[in-house]
Amino acid sequence: MSFANLQLSVGERQAISGAARWYAQLRSGTASEQEQAAWREWLAADPLHRQAWERMQQLGEQMSALPGGLAGSTLRGAGRSRRELMRNLVVLASAGSLGWLGWRSDSAQQLLADYRTQVGERREVRLADGSALLLNTDTSVNVAFDGQQRRLQLLWGEMLVSAGIDALHRPLRVITRHGEVQAQGARFVLRSEEREDQVAVLEQGVQVSLGNGMASRRVEAGQQLAFSTGGFAALRSSDASVGAWRQGSIIALDRPLGDLLADLSRYRRGVVQCDPQIAGLKVSGAFPIDDTDRALAALESGFSLRIERYTRYWVRVSHRRLG
Repeated sequence: MSFANLQLSVGERQAISGAARWYAQLRSGTASEQEQAAWREWLAADPLHRQAWERMQQLGEQMSALPGGLAGSTLRGAGRSRRELMRNLVVLASAGSLGWLGWRSDSAQQLLADYRTQVGERREVRLADGSALLLNTDTSVNVAFDGQQRRLQLLWGEMLVSAGIDALHRPLRVITRHGEVQAQGARFVLRSEEREDQVAVLEQGVQVSLGNGMASRRVEAGQQLAFSTGGFAALRSSDASVGAWRQGSIIALDRPLGDLLADLSRYRRGVVQCDPQIAGLKVSGAFPIDDTDRALAALESGFSLRIERYTRYWVRVSHRRLG
């Protein structure tokens, strides 16, 4: 099926056009602070904007890697006006040859999933076999049970799975973009993102297989494992931070501030920006996810930080200057 035959919605077309306009503006090197602030507000205003911007960046990287001078000069804007650059980007993105169609397909899957949560929402789901799911923020799951299988597909996000013991002895299989987790009676937390998946077992054990089916690992209670299509990371012991979101908190144990803020941003709409100079600052504590403004206030008072709110969707965290 060619992309030309696939109709984009008005919102998707506007997102493509807006992302191209901002990409051209910011790549020009002449964007003022006010324009950068306006871009961040646009980015945070709609999930489509963020998705379009991420794909526009990927498009730029992919085109820059192509041989020949045309692609490179198109994206660098060499000898071209911003309007020309924007027009070329819109054409490339709308053609879908380098990823827009893939994004649209993923986005549609998530929106049409059997069960899903919004940003900041948690939801409990009881399944027909007695299994239970607790979905964390911004999570999408499909369920397929029949006489031969119990199959879940975690499209995106994070969930706590309490796998029931099946009378028909069907294992519970959870499929992700990077592999598969198989369980019978276990409790585990599974998080799936673009780069990797992470599983942490709370009770009993699970079998983790890579997407290519060439390798598998056993993960027991008290252990966690990160994996992607490229392989497994080292098996690690779990700590108190695993699954703390169930009780409405993020628990940080000597965690880099940049990582903590990235995690906290999953529970609020908009952008939480960390000054790169303090991204490595080690932070410990319990921070509420149901009131992220209170979590930011706790960081501000407890670690000599400065929280700047430019809009309701854009927060910047920097070091507090004394004197």
